[in-house]
Amino acid sequence: MRFWNAYVLARSIEEALDILSHTPGPALPVAGGTDLLLEIQQGEHEPVHTLVDITHIPELKRLEQTEDHLFIGAAVPVSRIAESPLVRFHALAVAEACGQIGGPQVRNSATLGGNVAHALPAADGMIALLALDARAEVASLEGRRLEPMENLFKGPGQTALDLRREILVGFHVPLRRSHQASAFGRVMRPQGVALPILNTAVWLERHGEVIGDVRVAIGPSGPVPRRANAVEAVFRGRPCNEETFAAARQAIRDSIRFRSSPLRASAEYRYHLSGILLEEVVIKAWQRTLEPSVVEAV
Repeated sequence: MRFWNAYVLARSIEEALDILSHTPGPALPVAGGTDLLLEIQQGEHEPVHTLVDITHIPELKRLEQTEDHLFIGAAVPVSRIAESPLVRFHALAVAEACGQIGGPQVRNSATLGGNVAHALPAADGMIALLALDARAEVASLEGRRLEPMENLFKGPGQTALDLRREILVGFHVPLRRSHQASAFGRVMRPQGVALPILNTAVWLERHGEVIGDVRVAIGPSGPVPRRANAVEAVFRGRPCNEETFAAARQAIRDSIRFRSSPLRASAEYRYHLSGILLEEVVIKAWQRTLEPSVVEAV
C-alpha cells in the first residue's frame, strides 16, 4: 500500500516552499515524522500526495546564540536540544520538556518544529516555549515574519500555518538575564511515552524576596495552547510561599476549564494535580534564580 505518491528532499527553504506550492495534490513538509507518518499509515490523516523532507536544510538545523536571543531551528532533533549546554543555560524549561518527549529513539528523530506544528494543547516543547515568550520564525512565499506562539494554533491538532505556503524556520527565545530562571514538569500515565495528563512550564524573575515577573503555561488547559494569565497575576509582586500558592490554586480553578479524558484523567484529578505541579515547578525556577546568570558569567 502506498501512503504518498512522492517523497522529495529539499535543500533550501525556497526550494521546499516552491515544491509545496506546486505539487498536483496535497503536500506537507516532514522532518522527524514521528507523529505525521504514523497518522498517515494508520489512516488518521487525510491523503498526502507529496512529502517534502526538510531535514537537509542547514538553516532549520541551527542552534545558536545571537546578541539578544537563542535560536533553535525547527528541524533540530529534541534529543540535541535536551542535551545542549546553550539551551540548558538560557532556556532550561525547553531542555527539560524536550528530554521528556517520547523515548530515546523518538527523541533522536522528533523535532521541536514538529512538536509545535502538530498543535496539540499539551505538547511539551510547545508549552515550554510559551512560558519563555518565544517567537516563531515563519517563512512563506511572501517572505519571513516572527509570530507569538499563541498565533500558531486554531484548535486541537489544527495549526494556523498554511503548510502549502509556509514553513516553520525556528524559534527565537529571549536570553536568560540576572535573577531569571525557568522550569518544566509533567505528570503522565505509567507507560511513559504518550501525551501527559498535565504539564506546566514557568519562567520567572526574582526581585529580592518576591516574584517580580512571571509567565506560566499549563497544558492541556483548553482547545489551543495558551498562557495562564490569571495565575501569573497572582504571583507578581508576591513572595514564594504557601499563601501565594493557595491563591494560585484558586486562580487555576477560577480561570482554567480542564476536561475529563477517558484515556488520561478526569477534570477533577487534573485540578488536584495542577496545584501540586505548579508549586513544584515554581519553586524549582525560584531556586534557580540564585544560580549564576549570563550577565554574571560574562
